[in-house]
Amino acid sequence: MKFSDRKVFVVGGSRGMGAAIVRRFSAAGATVVFTYVASAEAANQLAAETGAQAVRADAGEREVLIASIRDAGPIDIFVYNAGLLVFGDPLTLVADDVDRMIDVNVRGAYFGSVEASRMMPNGGRILVIGSNTADNMPWPGLAAYVMTKAAMQGMARGLTRDVGSRDITVNVIPPGPTDTDMNPAEGPRAASMLAPMAIKRYGTPDEVADLALYLAGTQARGITGSLHTIDGGFAA
Repeated sequence: MKFSDRKVFVVGGSRGMGAAIVRRFSAAGATVVFTYVASAEAANQLAAETGAQAVRADAGEREVLIASIRDAGPIDIFVYNAGLLVFGDPLTLVADDVDRMIDVNVRGAYFGSVEASRMMPNGGRILVIGSNTADNMPWPGLAAYVMTKAAMQGMARGLTRDVGSRDITVNVIPPGPTDTDMNPAEGPRAASMLAPMAIKRYGTPDEVADLALYLAGTQARGITGSLHTIDGGFAA
């Protein structure tokens, strides 16, 4: 799959799955722009490594996010990878923290995808990195987080209808336990994560990136409004 004539915009691309996606599309020849917030050193290193452009933009700030997408010019492929996790007893969670998570996980995904679609030619691709917990949540304390991830799925299905006449596809990739800084394979929660899985191993960021590359290719032009879970059978 070659993407030498494609521009890719990745929201949240400096680390983990986002960085793997930046590397995959860059290696395939795409022009890649990615955003970051706090990880300036990692973002600059990734940009130097791949030739991608790093842009500081907070996904939870609507106007900042929209401006960064608009400034990138026409975009062929949009990947929304930004996400926050706030967990704990819903009776004691700080309301502002939950609001911030909603801003990043839900509002950012919606307004970013809409603005990207505005900048896209016919045949564009929108990919939202969600979570398999939207379909299966075996632990307490994650109601607010799961709410945001389920909202992303609904948004993608609805947007599919809005942009389908332009042959733009909209799909969600919900990963399961994936070996990143947020949830390392050797971390304290690993045993509980592995327990429900049919394949007892963490996924890798590269596996998620490979799936994103496939869904962005011409062979996937008929795939839209769909969830493409990659979780080792966690939610089976």
